[in-house]
Amino acid sequence: MAGEAVTEKDRKLAAACMACPVCSRARRRQRGFCFWLVKRVEGKVCPACRAYEKVYGRKAHEAIEEKEKIK
Repeated sequence: MAGEAVTEKDRKLAAACMACPVCSRARRRQRGFCFWLVKRVEGKVCPACRAYEKVYGRKAHEAIEEKEKIK
């Protein structure tokens, strides 16, 4: 997805992924059913997860580092 322009629609979908309880739990805990679901299924099916990857440059299930949380 490198090189593609990020649109306002992508930003709104990425915000929806940030607010999603399943994706948030997967990012926070890094294990369990939610993590498995986001890693295996939603990243291929969910447009919000794909937009999250496009906007933030990482998969929807990847953990957020401490220094990034402060921003």
